Amino acid sequence: QLQASGGGLVQAGGSLRLSCAFSGGTFSTYAMGWFRQAPGTKREFVAVISWSGGSSNYADAVKGRFTISRDNAKNTVYLTMNNLKPEDTGIYYCAADPQYGSSRYPNTENYKFWGQGTLVTVSS
Repeated sequence: QLQASGGGLVQAGGSLRLSCAFSGGTFSTYAMGWFRQAPGTKREFVAVISWSGGSSNYADAVKGRFTISRDNAKNTVYLTMNNLKPEDTGIYYCAADPQYGSSRYPNTENYKFWGQGTLVTVSS
């Protein structure tokens, strides 16, 4: 089970940190991803981190602004978002994938568990 939190309303240029708490399994055996979905659009990949946290990947739109991290002792994955833009607005979802790889992480169907989402709104 995944529980996302930390969303809110922020002005352009501001920052937010999202959290996603994992329960009901062995957190350290899952790669963890963040996706987002704006109204009327498909859910899109944002970032992913490997089981140990030693490897991560980002969508081009967020590279240099967002950082994904995890704390396996706390069963939690984070998404730190800086220099937010209005186009970052959407519902952010965390997800767990039992495998990790470049052919897997952008695709929603590879993720076994999903959180309920947390809304991020960036005003201009």
